[in-house]
Amino acid sequence: MSALGSIDLSRALHHAEAIGRVLRGLELTVERRVPADLIDRIDSLKADLAGRPTDDFGYDPEAIKPLAPVLAWLYYEYFRVQTFGLHDLPAGRVLFVSNHSGQIPIDGMMIGSALLFESRPPRAVRSMIERWVPSLPFVSTFFARLGQVLGTPENCRTLLEQDEAVLVFPEGVRGISKTYDKAYRLQEFGHGFMRLALENQTPIVPVAVVGAEEQYPALWNLEPLARLLSLPAVPITPLFPLTGLLGLLPLPVRYRIHFGRPMYFSGDPHEEEAALHDRVLQVKQAIQDMLDRGVAEREHIFW
Repeated sequence: MSALGSIDLSRALHHAEAIGRVLRGLELTVERRVPADLIDRIDSLKADLAGRPTDDFGYDPEAIKPLAPVLAWLYYEYFRVQTFGLHDLPAGRVLFVSNHSGQIPIDGMMIGSALLFESRPPRAVRSMIERWVPSLPFVSTFFARLGQVLGTPENCRTLLEQDEAVLVFPEGVRGISKTYDKAYRLQEFGHGFMRLALENQTPIVPVAVVGAEEQYPALWNLEPLARLLSLPAVPITPLFPLTGLLGLLPLPVRYRIHFGRPMYFSGDPHEEEAALHDRVLQVKQAIQDMLDRGVAEREHIFW
């Protein structure tokens, strides 16, 4: 496990120095990091809509274009994402099943960016988002334009029937809001994704994100305040509130995203939960194995 397991002020200062070194090494010219064929990649996603301005959920690839330079800077410069297994993905409908961490869903953004920037051909991934997200002002429409969809079984089923690539986080808020003492230990998985994969004969690609746990390493969560604000968590980190608003910035950790081999399952999607449990555990174990290996192989959280 990496350096933030036991955190005190001196260790926070040590990591602040490391952050400074990373930031000094970043390229600040955003445009130079946009892939040369990125607009063509986005246009190819637009072509999939067959002339419609949006799909049934409001998704419009054109909405990505103004954000492309910022996404590229975050992906290539700030988080310096490395991907593994990206070019062995099945064509057509697919269910990406990933661990979830980091207090805010940057992990989903980086998975989507990897599939847009580096996959051949580019893939549009439709992320299933938590029910509390659309309640935020202006967020619902904005996220819909970018392809995010409220995470209900009905919505996921519709997307898979349309041969879309769907990203789900079976840990839900249990994963994204956990404290750092539970880093890289998967929380309980829901079973809904397995029912949908069986129902639609959809391959599952396990995804392991290494790095997001350290972007906001929560020492503890202010649960009463989180409930008051209707948020999943209000984390206290080594830098927040100690450094004020600066502590709200995610640490510039290096992301490593591991895409596993497709997993194929068969069976009755209407089986009892207990009957699905073994299949769900197989997916969970595949992700945990990639996480363990990825954490062990990295040299440092920042490079």
